[in-house]
Amino acid sequence: MNPRLTSALSWVITLLTPLVLLLLGVRLVLNPGYPTLAYQMPAFPADSYGFTLQDRLRWSGYALNYLLNDAGIEYLADLRFNDNSPLFNERELKHMVDVKNLVRAAMRTLYITLAVLIGLGLWAYFKKWMFDFRSGLSRGGWLTVGLILGIGLFAAASFWQFFTFFHELFFSGDSWLFLYSDTLIRLFPIRFWQDVFMWVLGFTLLAGAALGWFLRPRAK
Repeated sequence: MNPRLTSALSWVITLLTPLVLLLLGVRLVLNPGYPTLAYQMPAFPADSYGFTLQDRLRWSGYALNYLLNDAGIEYLADLRFNDNSPLFNERELKHMVDVKNLVRAAMRTLYITLAVLIGLGLWAYFKKWMFDFRSGLSRGGWLTVGLILGIGLFAAASFWQFFTFFHELFFSGDSWLFLYSDTLIRLFPIRFWQDVFMWVLGFTLLAGAALGWFLRPRAK
């Protein structure tokens, strides 16, 4: 293999690694078991409008399933409380459509970039440029650590400011702002999102450090 080509591919691997690890962390919390863990974290706030733990587990399950299935927004729009009033209002439904589009784009990006990394790994193995491949992954791991520490410091300094920046980056206007009495806030208060970011960033940080340390090349 041409050394210049393998060196360039090694840096491509470095740049793709943080994206893959971060999106893997996101996929980790997008699973049916996560709300059970989240709602039972120490000091997780109760719903002042009356949702029990079982209510939250039931309705959040629908919201999570909607993000991962192929159903239209009627999947959520048809949900009703016992008094036959809709579970989600029009503003909430519109936001969930936006969130689903974002989740789908993120998961497509994950699968494509992961496939590229696996393909490059196979190419490196059969064409004997594993040193450059491992170097790229190792550098990518340490790059991930640096990026996550920076994001973590921003979030720790002011989570609400970080949360606002995230939503302004991916959503238009104030479509993500709701009343405290709205179902989305009752199911997913700010504490829920603090824990989500903690798990995602924690996983990404540890995975990056593991790649950086264990895959560092010893000798060419």
